[in-house]
Amino acid sequence: MKDLFSIYDTIIDGIERGTVIESCFFGNRWAMAEAGNAVGIAMATGGESIPTVFPSLEGMDVKDAAQAIKSWNFREASLAMAAVNLWYNTPERMAKLGCAEPFKNYSTAGLDVTGMTVAAIGHLKLTEEIYAKAKEVYIIEKEPQNGDYPDSACDFILPKCDLVVITGSALVNKTLPHLLELSRNACTILMGPTVPMCPALLDFGIDRLSGFVCTDAPSLRAKVEEGSGGSPYYCGESWLLK
Repeated sequence: MKDLFSIYDTIIDGIERGTVIESCFFGNRWAMAEAGNAVGIAMATGGESIPTVFPSLEGMDVKDAAQAIKSWNFREASLAMAAVNLWYNTPERMAKLGCAEPFKNYSTAGLDVTGMTVAAIGHLKLTEEIYAKAKEVYIIEKEPQNGDYPDSACDFILPKCDLVVITGSALVNKTLPHLLELSRNACTILMGPTVPMCPALLDFGIDRLSGFVCTDAPSLRAKVEEGSGGSPYYCGESWLLK
């Protein structure tokens, strides 16, 4: 089996040199990186107990800055993932892959979830169809709300699941390799604005990548800077690789 932690090197290896990060911003909800007309975001994940790999990502080539997605300083890793996404998640690159998917279709479009045991890692909005047809639905959260399971339940729940939907922020906090190992017998979907639309990730036991491409940089920048919650998809488009 592939060394699942090598997923980070695979992301880095797919990036070409020549794009320089002009600015980075870490907000209450999202981290953002910009280069020219390209904008990338990632979930803003706190945690700065470990020194950063680089003093700053601004002025760096994305190829070099991407090394920081392996950083255990999660603030730095969030900004690095945003930088990675400004390179991967562009309308031009997605058009070549031909993987546009209406946001309303969600990431499970075409899957028959009847009788399935389903888990969502993170507060992801599941469809009414999933709740209506699935045998069981588990919501697993680091900060659980009423009815959620704590993240320590993953080791017990995921091995028995048929479908596991994982928030892209699991890349930032480094839980993704373990989650994929636990979900190796399930159909797995990595979704959300943090997800780099890198086709090579499908070689790691991920069945679908559902990500976000910004098409309205000013609106997205305003949202990130004001620190508001909620979906950023009104600032862009939804894409699905499988």
